[in-house]
Amino acid sequence: MAKFVLRRALEFIPVLLVIVTITFFLVRAAPGGPFDAERAVSPQVLRQLEAQYHLDAPLHEQYFNYLGNLLQGDLGPSFRKPSHSVREWIAIRVPVSLELGAYAILVALTIGLATGIFAALKPNSARDYVPMSLAMVGICVPNFVLGPLLVLVVAMWMGLLPVAGWETAAHRILPSLTLGAAFAAYIARLSRGGMLEVLGQDFIRTARAKGLSEATVVLRHGLRGGLQPVVSFMGPAMAALLAGSFVVERIFQVPGLGREFIEAAFNRDYTLITGIVLFYATLIILLNLVVDILLAWMDPRLRYD
Repeated sequence: MAKFVLRRALEFIPVLLVIVTITFFLVRAAPGGPFDAERAVSPQVLRQLEAQYHLDAPLHEQYFNYLGNLLQGDLGPSFRKPSHSVREWIAIRVPVSLELGAYAILVALTIGLATGIFAALKPNSARDYVPMSLAMVGICVPNFVLGPLLVLVVAMWMGLLPVAGWETAAHRILPSLTLGAAFAAYIARLSRGGMLEVLGQDFIRTARAKGLSEATVVLRHGLRGGLQPVVSFMGPAMAALLAGSFVVERIFQVPGLGREFIEAAFNRDYTLITGIVLFYATLIILLNLVVDILLAWMDPRLRYD
């Protein structure tokens, strides 16, 4: 198991290097610069600003300087928000995004697992068709459509929840539902398929023949094998939840890292964009590593593939 984890961890180093390289050159290839929106800046002042942030150096020198600073844990200064460094801005904003992602994962797992297991216990019946039809609708409706619809119906027409913000518990409900709904639908369908496959196997029939209750059969014997597709899905799903929070944070005015990234993109804040991308890439890689370890624990054959 240790060799399995070490091999997976070493594979991620070149991945991070490729991500940093692509992001570094892509943001600088976009039209405009971090100081183009400054009001009435003379060419002399603009040159001084570029010299201060080493933007006047050749591009390859900027790249290797950035890599050297990165190896020391320095993500650089923010060009448009110089009151804090990039690392400090990430530390300020990321707790909100992680909190939103955790709520969305909780929503997705609770609704998805309950719905999928409920449908698998009575296949090809109304208990199966109705929730799976709703799950298909959830898959087809993107969060940038669902979010405004929830705001319109729940917040504005019914007046039950606040429209935007992140101050109280009520402010967290609509963003979490919006972000987690589509993934709840995927998890429902995956858990239904996995449970159907496991519940039809011989060891489940043996457990029932021994007189075990249906709850014991399903929860103790069926879940470990039936939820393997869900565990495999959760790595990419968590990554998509974090990326999807960009849109949701913008819709509901949540002061998280996603909204900071959008503002940095509009402002051409090179270092802040690259730092946020690197942070998300590292987090996603770690989540996928955790999922790989869980799958290897659930199915020892994967350790030797």
